[in-house]
Amino acid sequence: MSREGVSIACKCCQCGNCCCHMQDVHRIIEECGDYTFVVHNHYTGDVDTVRVDQDKIALFEDKSSLEGLPDACRFLRFDTETGKAWCTVHLTRPDICREYCCWRLLILDSEGKRAGRVMYQTTFLPDNDSLSQLWERVQPTLEGLSDTEWDDKVIGILTASGYRVRR
Repeated sequence: MSREGVSIACKCCQCGNCCCHMQDVHRIIEECGDYTFVVHNHYTGDVDTVRVDQDKIALFEDKSSLEGLPDACRFLRFDTETGKAWCTVHLTRPDICREYCCWRLLILDSEGKRAGRVMYQTTFLPDNDSLSQLWERVQPTLEGLSDTEWDDKVIGILTASGYRVRR
């Protein structure tokens, strides 16, 4: 994955954290039968048709691994033996899921749409020019801060500028 000359290598550790709160993002709006579903992305407005991967139907049928995770994506499942998380619609997953790479902070604009992300330690990936310009102005003020101080300061700056931030 690359954005404006920044190369980012992502390796999924199958922890499932990314999908444990995605029910608010992806909502099933139609069940078409034969393990096929139409999903709506609340943030982008995208509508996608997904199908449970043939080799994950049994896993999809077993919803027990989602007990205690009421906000999890409806297609997330955990293998109870290995503890690894699986996307049961991995082959047909929506583009936003394909493009996903773990983020440290997710930045949303005033309408709740993704405006940018902070990846890994402090790799800042703005999705629009205004956020990019804001970042150029504030980046020098962040040097030498601890991780907690850096997060708190960035969140404060972004919030004061009208953005919402999710950890």
